[in-house]
Amino acid sequence: MKYPLALCAALLSTPAIAKTDTTLEIPFLSDSVVIDGNINESVWQQAKRIEINNITWPYENMPAKEQAYALVYEDGESLNVAYVVSDSNPNAIRAFYRDRDKNWSDDLVGLKIDSYNNEKLAYQFFINPLGVQMDSIENVLTGQESDAWDGIWHSSGQLTETGYVVEISIPFRILNFEQGNNSKKMAMEFVRFLPRNERLRISSIKIDHANSCWVCQMQTVSGFEQAEQGNNLTLVPTIVAGRSESRDVSVAPIEDWQADNTLEPGLDLKWGITPEVTLTATINPDFSQVEADVAQLGINNSFTLFFPEKRAFFLENTDYFSTPWNLIYTRNVAEPDAGVKLTGSVGSHTFGSFIANDNQSNVIIPGNLGSTVVSLESKSNNVAARYRYDFTNDFSIAATTTARSADDYYNYVSSLDSKYRLTENDTFIAQLAMSRTKYSDEFRDSICDADNLSTCKQQARIQCENEQDCQISEQYLRVSAEEAIDDIAYKFSYEHNEKYWSLFARYDNLGEDFRGDLGFMNQVDFNKFVSGGRYRWYGEQGVNWYNRIEFYSDWDISHNANGELLEKEVQADLSFNGPLQSYGKIELLQRDRVGLRHNKARLDIDGNTTLFNENLVGVYLEFKPISGMFASLYANTGNHIDLANNRLGDKTRIRPVLNMNLNRHIELRLRHTYEAMDVDGTDLFTANLTDARLSYQFNNRSFVRLAVIYRDIERNPNNYIDDVTAHYKGFSTQLLYSYKVNPQTVFFAGYSDNGYQDDDLSKIEKTDRSVFMKMSYAWML
Repeated sequence: MKYPLALCAALLSTPAIAKTDTTLEIPFLSDSVVIDGNINESVWQQAKRIEINNITWPYENMPAKEQAYALVYEDGESLNVAYVVSDSNPNAIRAFYRDRDKNWSDDLVGLKIDSYNNEKLAYQFFINPLGVQMDSIENVLTGQESDAWDGIWHSSGQLTETGYVVEISIPFRILNFEQGNNSKKMAMEFVRFLPRNERLRISSIKIDHANSCWVCQMQTVSGFEQAEQGNNLTLVPTIVAGRSESRDVSVAPIEDWQADNTLEPGLDLKWGITPEVTLTATINPDFSQVEADVAQLGINNSFTLFFPEKRAFFLENTDYFSTPWNLIYTRNVAEPDAGVKLTGSVGSHTFGSFIANDNQSNVIIPGNLGSTVVSLESKSNNVAARYRYDFTNDFSIAATTTARSADDYYNYVSSLDSKYRLTENDTFIAQLAMSRTKYSDEFRDSICDADNLSTCKQQARIQCENEQDCQISEQYLRVSAEEAIDDIAYKFSYEHNEKYWSLFARYDNLGEDFRGDLGFMNQVDFNKFVSGGRYRWYGEQGVNWYNRIEFYSDWDISHNANGELLEKEVQADLSFNGPLQSYGKIELLQRDRVGLRHNKARLDIDGNTTLFNENLVGVYLEFKPISGMFASLYANTGNHIDLANNRLGDKTRIRPVLNMNLNRHIELRLRHTYEAMDVDGTDLFTANLTDARLSYQFNNRSFVRLAVIYRDIERNPNNYIDDVTAHYKGFSTQLLYSYKVNPQTVFFAGYSDNGYQDDDLSKIEKTDRSVFMKMSYAWML
């Protein structure tokens, strides 16, 4: 489609949204300070004082009753900030010793930094009164915040008779910013969180709630003329040692333990080539996870589960690779020998790329009714690159490409996306992607072997005479082509936000042969249109019992590439924020959705599936009634498709969560999930999943944690068409000790084991156990 040049010029020349007030000058002072929670050094008397006295949430720009201010200066190497916080009831201050990034419910102070002043990304640094650090990155493009990023910075805090004092020092070496000897401009906001009956967000600036981009409203800050990163070379040698034992308990007699000892050295390198460009490399990395993922219950679910990335190499500048779709999901790269990453932002240009091999190949095979993961023995090569050009702070265009290859298999993806903020209330996003994929025989063999379908290859080429005997899976059909396949995908979204209401519309179309194998793309061969909106009521402080009530509703419809209906849904919910930091929501959903295919050798929907009507009512409640306690409950019930037998049943799901700080050092976290389903008044399954974690935090640097995960699934074989395991129990434990000087100088030691019980075992038998140790040290040159 072609547009007149006048229209293009008008779009590009739309003025950027004005920032808060005038530019703030940060003084340069050559004196350094000791970060110990005391502000008795004379340099603090010369620092810039910034008042933090404006409530921006849940109320809009109301004066705060409690006083707080920040003292700020920079010395060419670091940004130094001291917070002096007053509290009329110091005994009510919420502060606990925890591992970093775990104390978001405490009293906090901190700041947000848009180091490029381009309204795309903001570093966030927060500290509790005991000096515990929390940091994260807010991505304006995706609207997401991630605390997976960990910078090396310094903090200390002390409780006082009238409140608390916190000191922090943020080295410029951990920030990306424009280099040069001239005065530099960034954007900053200084923030305090005050959690009592309400959780007040108190800021140094005013925030317009009608503008959903809060980063865009941060105050411009100038100075930093002598800010530099030095050599900014960090070497992190790592050594990992351990012993693992495993055995097969499915045979009688149970096999003896088979042991494997490991001793693996590795090396990570980070080089800030300039303040804007960073090179990261890893050799023989330990890409294993130290802490267990939060357990998920995947029963009666046909799509692949998502787990967040937690590994340092991939987390470094991960937001440089973000697109509206998740085209780069680095947990697909499981066991590399080496990797190299280059990221940077120079002027209007932002880029990122990485290369990593992998000793195994985990590939999501997507469909429109389900997906699965195939793990190949073949080694793979993985490449990703992204480039974004910002015409203005409000308009950008980006290109992304990914490639995966292993022996005769490959997948290549190219994408263009754009985000345009027409006004402070209107945002438009578009993306177009194309892919080319060739599957090898290893994929087809793996899917057949995994499902024990000895005839699935033959069934893929003929129509089954007896549909019930046709056991081929949709995933096999998706990889059955012996020649390369290619297709496109595209999306559009528009959102309009006002203070009291908002409207949005989105359209996604992913072709049947589109694949994004380096991303998390677990559904293809569908197009979906969704539109909806919300309306908000704001309470007055001290007048209404609530501070916010919101009504939300949307409608969506999905078809496959042939225009056949997959799903049609309408949902609505009503939520509130109220006393004791409470939040509640009631939701209603009505959905028409197709079930499984009758003839599995055909991908047709019409005449090959049954359209079921699902209805659901759900309730969610959470509150923080006292310091150190969080409790929540989610429950829903309604009719739901029984995906094992292709019929409608009644399903109930209940998930309570309790996090309790027993004192400043001990924390207990409990999460339980209960699911039950019956069909025609007869039990189908009952599933329970318990995740319990007990931690003792010695201080800001070290802790010991015990994690226990227990699964118990009971099925009624008489209510299933195919044979199923009637009883299954799984039990996993992990004991972990951690000592962290900083996020890269760490010591871990631990023990873990797993076991299960099924119909053939009389008790839970351990299948694997291991002890491990990891040490790394960051040399900053």
